[in-house]
Amino acid sequence: MGEGAVLVDSTVLLHSLGHAEPHRRRARAFLRELWSGTGRAYASTEMVQEVVLHRMRRTARDQAVAEAREITRSFIVLNFDHEVLETALALIEHTHVRGRDAVHAGTALAYGIETIASSDAVFDGIPGIRRVDPLAV
Repeated sequence: MGEGAVLVDSTVLLHSLGHAEPHRRRARAFLRELWSGTGRAYASTEMVQEVVLHRMRRTARDQAVAEAREITRSFIVLNFDHEVLETALALIEHTHVRGRDAVHAGTALAYGIETIASSDAVFDGIPGIRRVDPLAV
């Protein structure tokens, strides 16, 4: 995908939609900067699903769906295909990552994206992935 490509983890979106400060402000600032042209914002299909799942716990179902549709307009959503699945399974087999995080990392690797934006340190130490934390000062 090249320089400037960033796969955004659900933690960033959930912080941007939440109420806790300064996390909300920092996540929103990071996304604004990314969307303003400093990079290209990508999302895994699983990230969208994860945001919907979490938001349905806090908001009405229709609001959670509306937020998911906004994500699909604001990000390039990448397919969860056989290559992503195989890459995620290999990560589960050979690294510490598991579950949805393996799908996020597998998506990044399958699409040639080296940077994941996340406040979750689980992505640290995955070969071929560099994590940036939008919440870090």
